[in-house]
Amino acid sequence: MLCWVNTKKKIRMPQIIPSAEPFFFPGKGDNARIGCLVTHGFTGAPKEMRWLGEYLNCQGYTVCGIRLAGHATRPKDMVRSRWQDWLLSVEDGIDLLRACTDQIFLLGLSMGGILSLTAAARFDINGVVAMSTPYDLPPSPLPRWVFHVMSWFKPYVPKGKVPGSGWFDQAAYRQHVAYPMNPVRSAIELKLLINEMHAALPIISVPVLLIHSRDDDYVIKDSMQRIYNLLGSSKKEMMWVEGGGHVMTEEPTRDTVFKAAADFVQIVSRSA
Repeated sequence: MLCWVNTKKKIRMPQIIPSAEPFFFPGKGDNARIGCLVTHGFTGAPKEMRWLGEYLNCQGYTVCGIRLAGHATRPKDMVRSRWQDWLLSVEDGIDLLRACTDQIFLLGLSMGGILSLTAAARFDINGVVAMSTPYDLPPSPLPRWVFHVMSWFKPYVPKGKVPGSGWFDQAAYRQHVAYPMNPVRSAIELKLLINEMHAALPIISVPVLLIHSRDDDYVIKDSMQRIYNLLGSSKKEMMWVEGGGHVMTEEPTRDTVFKAAADFVQIVSRSA
């Protein structure tokens, strides 16, 4: 039996959370052949990188804001995804930019920073900006298999006692898009991804800029220093900011962070 589809009637049934879609901004002028891949964090969405993407695009750079597998749809989609899926999402973005640019920079927030550093050891890119990037997860007395079992009976855990309490800019928090709970199974995958980053750090050779907020209570405090110490790159920098929390791309720290990232891309791309 044939089923006829009325092609004149357009039906849109989006699965992605409104305003959390991936984005692509073509570059302009002399910087158009320089690509910037901006990657969001754990349970987050491309929206948290959009202001950074717009800023970089205003400098003429071509910008791609990817959506990591399982993110910005439904929490159960994230539970089904694995760390390899998230890294493949980054590889997709790199390949998209490679089709239209000559140089590629990876800029990631939190888990996006972990992915960017891990990818820098596996793919031909020109530099990395890793923001609010954790070196590890808080220690736990329980072995990993306990969390595997727990994930079947308690698939999600709260992010904190008071939602948004770590944010300095409450207006920015209200427009922020992320899953309200942390999937336990995905936290296990995050730990496995962190192990991949640890192995990657000594063999990274491209320039790296690390940015961390002194007011970030979400990740272990010495994360930036520990990442810096292991980095194999001969050109590596650390930068501290203050007055904003973990999501520094949407907090009051964002102007300082955006300028530092754009300056880094400009300096490294011109020296290539």
